[in-house]
Amino acid sequence: MAESNSTSEAVSYGYEGDVALICVDNPPVNATGIAVREGLVKAIEAINEEAKAGAIAIYCAGRTFIAGADIREFGKPPMAPSLTEVVNVIEQSKIPTLSVLHGTTLGGGFETALGTHARVAMKGAKFGLPEVLLGIIPGAGGTQRLPRVSSIAYTLDIAVSGRHAPVEEGLEKGAIDRVVEPGEPRDIAIAMGREVIAGTLPTRRTNEIDVTRDDAAIEQTLAMVKKKNPHLINLAECVEAIGKSSLPLQEGLKAEREHFMVCLNSPQRSGLIHAFFGERAVSNIPEAKGDTRPLGKIGVIGGGTMGSGITTSCLMAGIPVRLIEVQQDGLDRGVATITKNLDGAVSRGKMSSDKRDAALAMLEPSLAMEDLADVDLVIEAVFEKMEIKKEIFGKLDTICKPGAILASNTSYLDVNKIADMTNRPQDVLGLHFFSPAHVMRLLEIVQGAKTAPDALATGFALAKKLKKVGVLAQVCDGFIGNRILGHYGKVISYLVLDGASPAQVDSALEGFGMAMGPHKVGDLAGLDIGYMTRQRRKEEGYPADERYGGDIADRISERVGHGRKTGKGYYLYETGAPVPNPEVDAIIDEVRAEKGITPKDFTDQDIVDRYMTAFIAEATRVVEDGTAKRPVDVDMVFLFGYGFPRHRGGPLHYADSIGAAELVRRIEEYAKEDPYYWQVPALLRKMAEDGTKFADMNT
Repeated sequence: MAESNSTSEAVSYGYEGDVALICVDNPPVNATGIAVREGLVKAIEAINEEAKAGAIAIYCAGRTFIAGADIREFGKPPMAPSLTEVVNVIEQSKIPTLSVLHGTTLGGGFETALGTHARVAMKGAKFGLPEVLLGIIPGAGGTQRLPRVSSIAYTLDIAVSGRHAPVEEGLEKGAIDRVVEPGEPRDIAIAMGREVIAGTLPTRRTNEIDVTRDDAAIEQTLAMVKKKNPHLINLAECVEAIGKSSLPLQEGLKAEREHFMVCLNSPQRSGLIHAFFGERAVSNIPEAKGDTRPLGKIGVIGGGTMGSGITTSCLMAGIPVRLIEVQQDGLDRGVATITKNLDGAVSRGKMSSDKRDAALAMLEPSLAMEDLADVDLVIEAVFEKMEIKKEIFGKLDTICKPGAILASNTSYLDVNKIADMTNRPQDVLGLHFFSPAHVMRLLEIVQGAKTAPDALATGFALAKKLKKVGVLAQVCDGFIGNRILGHYGKVISYLVLDGASPAQVDSALEGFGMAMGPHKVGDLAGLDIGYMTRQRRKEEGYPADERYGGDIADRISERVGHGRKTGKGYYLYETGAPVPNPEVDAIIDEVRAEKGITPKDFTDQDIVDRYMTAFIAEATRVVEDGTAKRPVDVDMVFLFGYGFPRHRGGPLHYADSIGAAELVRRIEEYAKEDPYYWQVPALLRKMAEDGTKFADMNT
């Protein structure tokens, strides 16, 4: 019979013979909001009181089992019953309980399933405990119950990584009791309930299972997280909590709660939550939600590093690509790079060999630009020279069909000037991918002065299809990311000119949490890119009052090399791991002597403070002049495109932790040395006066 007893707006129960069925129906992902928690407790209690069933089966309507917490409750006062109380009620049920998992069973959803006495999953489903990605740890028994049904070592793997695991793996490790063919969750719940009653599907309560402490696994994992992620205290807290699973369950749950609260009250949790919501917020704008144009076939011009990466990304998303080069050897290199990229995806488990072959079959290499006549979108990814790009867009204007979108992958150049080379500026926009384009998730979507709304919305649709974070930017030199990079890059140069070494700057900023120091990043990206930009700006003319800090970098590019691609730059790469390059030290001494600079000492904190203050100042101007819509857009650009530490939430989220008044004080102090570079943005001064934060501008 159909469920007819509603215990809340999200939960109902009923009977099919002697099997009691509890259905959770809380779209879109059956999150464990208050209605689900209340409903589950009332249903379990009612079924036990009615005493008509031999088994209770919990299943979910829709596309997934419970997929985690209800994000609408984040930051709000907790409401009883807590999820821990819900799971305890399920586990303590006198009537055996089972859960039927499909879709993605994550976080609190998997903790709910761990409270049942058996877990049945459909093939292809996934499960996990991803709380560490939000700066916390599983807080409703995940660190205590998973070791009981599986092992401490496997729990460390699942909970510390936050990964989504296939249920077939879970079956092998004991986390899942049965894997069945996909079907209607209700039908499977009935069948499995009958097996519980018949004794063919064994059940067990986790509070009756003992755990043997695995000191070797605990110590190894703790050492690993402290080495790789010393900034993320929640990872160590997670390991410690899992180590308590050898205690009696109620003691372990109490210890888990203590570790959870340490994480909940940490600054990094705030940063990671901001990153979580920010990733969704950047596309939650009117510009991203309008009508879109087709994306059936894409053309990419240029088979170099960027063009090959963009092509790879499109092929992996199932979009056919026509790749254009001017010479056969360049085309062959591009195809080889794309093939290598796809092979790498196979080796990393990102795609199967069959999907790799299918992706390559969608690639059409060509030496004729005329072959772009039928594509829906063209992405130009050639050398960063305005003359070359103008010439290409002039040709595309005559070749491409009406309504085709013409996009430039430019990092700095004026999209409006590029659009002026066509008779269809409404079809032109910037799509700034980040290298390697098939790996990096950021996509700056640059709106030209005449870009049509449906062309812009299509840029966001492409980002979504490619599983990238699309951020809207307006036209300026460098857009959001590279414009800010260009500004704080100067303070890096000034620090080295004035006494710090490149290695010290890198070490200080890696200590702050950056994935790589700026000089290592420069070597990785290629020092010739920055060199060309500086030379272009020299031709345009630097302001007379500006202190030029590029002499050292210029000479390294001219005399030493361009970084990893040439084997040396700021560092030497002959032995694999980067080693400071002594040639660079000689150049630094030479430039300091020419400029009459007596080097002074900087502490690592001095370096971080100057770097972040310069960073925040220009980021403020980007928001102030509308290049970015909101502070959160700036934050997501740097989280997903530049390796900014995720646990700090982004530069402007981090700025709120410093406070506008302190930032103004710093800038005014630094301005005593260089009043041209260190200027207080008007917006920041106003924030200091009225006590507002960047977070206030994100709503």
